[in-house]
Parts: sequence; C-alpha cells; structure tokens
Amino acid sequence: MRKFIVILMLYCFNSVVHAEDVRLGNIGVDASLPALERGADLLMNACHNCHSLKYVRYRDLSAFGFDKKKVDGWRGDQPPEAALIGLLADESAVQMFGKVPPDLSLMIKAREGGENYVYSYLIGYYITPEGLLSNHVFPETKMPDVLGVSGVTDPVQRTEIQGKAHDIVSFLAWAADPHQEERHRLGYYVMVYLLVLTALLFAVKNQIWSRLK
Repeated sequence: MRKFIVILMLYCFNSVVHAEDVRLGNIGVDASLPALERGADLLMNACHNCHSLKYVRYRDLSAFGFDKKKVDGWRGDQPPEAALIGLLADESAVQMFGKVPPDLSLMIKAREGGENYVYSYLIGYYITPEGLLSNHVFPETKMPDVLGVSGVTDPVQRTEIQGKAHDIVSFLAWAADPHQEERHRLGYYVMVYLLVLTALLFAVKNQIWSRLK
C-alpha cells in the first residue's frame, strides 16, 4: 500500500511540473482577410521552404479574396490548382532534420490545444544556459527559430514577433477549416428554418386537436 501511495505521489508531482512548464498562451484567431493575408505572407516566406500545405491550393486563396498578385507571386510557374507543396525535397529534409517536416494543412486540428499550442510553440524558443536552442512547448523540436524570438530582449520587438505568430496561426486555423465561416452562416439559416417549421407544425397540431375536442 505504501509503495502504491509513493508511485501515485510521484505521478501527480510529475503531472504538476509538466503542466507548469508548458503554459499555452490563450489567443483568439483573427479571421479577417488582412490578418489571413499577413499570416499567409509570413508563412510562405518563413515556413514554406520546408513545410507543405497539401490540402490548400493556390486557387483557394484567390477564391477567398487574397490579393491576386501576391498569390501569383507565391505560385510562380505552378498552375492555380497546385497545392502549396514545400520547396525542400524529402531526401534533403531527412538529411538536415532527421525527418520530413510535417504538413501544416491540419496542424491546428492535429495538436491538442489547437491554435494556442501552435502559437505558444512559435514564440516558445529560447537559448539554454549551455547556449543551445530549445523550445518551452516542444524541447525536442528540430525546427529553427524562424521568427527569431529567442534572441530578442526588447519588449517592443517581442510584441511584434508575437503579432506575426498570431497572424500565422490565424492563417493556419483558416487552412485547417476554410469553410468554417460559410458553415456558420449556413447554420443561422438552418436554425431560422427549423424555428419557422416548428412554429408551423405547432400551429397545425393545435388546429387538428381543436377539431377533436
């Protein structure tokens, strides 16, 4: 019994330490077109060399309202139907990082904590006392500090980097579910339709039962 209590206490202690070490920032996604464009621009410049978004196509960006010149610049000589495939070949990625960088299309959905996890990860880089690069959220990460947050001490610059991370996360949230706003709008119409239908059926029911009384 004593051994069981000791094991339980160690488990609880480790759980508390882990929860304290990893504190996810609580952010709200900005679904406005300017924020999504900024996030896409940052992602294409900082992340697209290694990461792909295979479920997002260039025509999806244009159809949503992204600036056509920007989309054409990102697309280059690829057709509009092409997906946002990373520029680094898989073989080169394995040589550099030991594995192929994950696809970012559904990253917000794939991580527990969603946008809060990804945001905290992007701004979680720091330099250890040994002079090594690490990350508060995922210490084993192989990804470089693409936003340069680990070397920033000025609060103004850090706030600027946090804004960039927020825009990137907002775009990734859109990429993971580009039809969310459309579904929400459709949901309002469905709710109104159901309410009207319920009222009509209630009126018909009252009319029928009034004849039977």
